[in-house]
Amino acid sequence: MKKVGVFLAKGFEEVEALTPVDLLRRAGAEVTMISIGEIREVTGSHGIAIAADKVFEDIKFDEMDLLVLPGGMPGTRNLADSGRLLQVLQDADQAGKLIGAICAAPTVLGKAGLLKGRKATCYPGCEEGLTGALVRTEPVVTDGRITTSRGVGTAIPFALRLIELLFGEKKAKEIAESIVYGA
Repeated sequence: MKKVGVFLAKGFEEVEALTPVDLLRRAGAEVTMISIGEIREVTGSHGIAIAADKVFEDIKFDEMDLLVLPGGMPGTRNLADSGRLLQVLQDADQAGKLIGAICAAPTVLGKAGLLKGRKATCYPGCEEGLTGALVRTEPVVTDGRITTSRGVGTAIPFALRLIELLFGEKKAKEIAESIVYGA
């Protein structure tokens, strides 16, 4: 079974976190919502409190196939301020794992030095944080093992791309049809 970790930091964008969680679980992935704080409950940028499945310290990151960063403010800043998370992302990239980030969160990948020479996109106005990237404006951009996306309005295509990368195009189309996406 494919294992996915979705990081939650105080102030995360709820739609950008829960859409990938939901769709990846529908596709058959074992998805773990991970609080980067010391407690499982994390409140999003719109006041919705979510009980993460686990806290950061309880995760064996080398077992993960995909790591996902939702955007939102101040969630993205809180992700970027976590030296532990930056190290996990760098280790995952070195190990050839898939990484996804949406909205402002691709700037965390920029800070971690993972975008140098890679195509990437982000929420309009955050491009400066895509350090070393070849900036694009498409809704979802995949370059190698890294997938980035622009924001809440692109959460479904972002999640479907992650499904495609993990399970193949056929499964992504199956999930899209099952939620009446693009009908």
